[in-house]
Amino acid sequence: MRATLFPSAPSVAPSQALRRWLVGIALTLGLLGGGFALFAQVAGERGIAPTAASSDIEVKGISIDVQGKSAEDARTNGWREAQRKAWETLKGPKLSDSQLEGLVSAIVIERERLGPRRYIATLGVVFDRSRASGYLGGAQQASRSAPLLLIPVQESGGAFITFEQRNPWQRAWADFNPGASRIDYVRLSGAGGDSLLVNFGQTARHSRAWWRSTLDQYGATDVLMAFARLDHQFPGGPVTGTFTARYGPYSRPLESFTLKADSAEALPAMLGQAVERMDQIFTGALASGKLRPDPSLRLGAGGAIDPAILRLIEIGRAAQARRSAAAAAAAGTAGPRIEALPVTGIEPGEAAVRNITVQFASPDAGAFDAALGAVRSTGGVRGVGVTSTAIGGTSVMSVSFAGSLEDLAAALEARGFNVRRGANALAISR
Repeated sequence: MRATLFPSAPSVAPSQALRRWLVGIALTLGLLGGGFALFAQVAGERGIAPTAASSDIEVKGISIDVQGKSAEDARTNGWREAQRKAWETLKGPKLSDSQLEGLVSAIVIERERLGPRRYIATLGVVFDRSRASGYLGGAQQASRSAPLLLIPVQESGGAFITFEQRNPWQRAWADFNPGASRIDYVRLSGAGGDSLLVNFGQTARHSRAWWRSTLDQYGATDVLMAFARLDHQFPGGPVTGTFTARYGPYSRPLESFTLKADSAEALPAMLGQAVERMDQIFTGALASGKLRPDPSLRLGAGGAIDPAILRLIEIGRAAQARRSAAAAAAAGTAGPRIEALPVTGIEPGEAAVRNITVQFASPDAGAFDAALGAVRSTGGVRGVGVTSTAIGGTSVMSVSFAGSLEDLAAALEARGFNVRRGANALAISR
């Protein structure tokens, strides 16, 4: 005699079981694939943290060719010469070498060749802002812009890249020192969720809610966009770069220019030059008033609104108030209005007459008239006046009643109304 563990279980054909098994495997792989795709968007080596983020004043690209008694002496002479040239570039007053050394916080070696008695190099000089600004004044002490989010976009081979993967244009902005600039850049590293929140698609969005959320995430008030299109003639050969500076949620163009690198090795230098020129474009736009933060990006975030927009809002509100008043007046004249009976006095033992606001549902004209008639015929009611008519909604009447609010509510409940009580007001419905 054969024992059956599950005698009531239906038999399943092998083909149907195999089909269910395959569907389950496909769903599992789909879920795993979706999770892997999401993980792949935020994982990996994609971030480049800004390497120069100080507020000091940096002057780059100073060419030096000097001699000395020894290699070390030639280098010392070269550094002093670079300090003097950098100070002249900033249009600072004449200072001695010892005074300049007290203002310099770092010497950046971009490229150098050292001989027994000769020093050839391209250097950068970084001046401490707190000590140098007292001598410079003018533009170096000018107020900076509001925090502006920078989105660098590189186009190469028809693909647009921001932070999805490391690229030379992102690195050029990471190496840029904005200490001498009037633009307060908010530069992202591209790590973590940056590649999801700020990508090429973000530059084409016009939704103010989306932009406000993104800018609030990084503490910025507006956005700058730096586009770089790189055209390679052949691998390792000359590279032509077309650069466009844009600003604002609508990606308004400011200026475009073209640079060329003779080889792939010269590409980083060309991109560094492009970043410096982009900064000049943004600074010029700030001076001309083009980089004013968009007021619509700050609505609801506690920011100030432009007076012109405030005026437009006030005009719109006034027009809306006039339309509402006209509609209420037209509705009041169209609907029945029963004036309250004049009360000349209160007889001995009679309750005082008071005005009570009553809201009532008026889905149609018949219900409107029925409610008015029922309230008017309620005992103790001395007069009824319609203050708001809304056929298809909730209308409002003012009732002169000899008694208290509770007395009127009880009288209306006795006439079959559902009554809700409020502060000197009732809401009734059938």
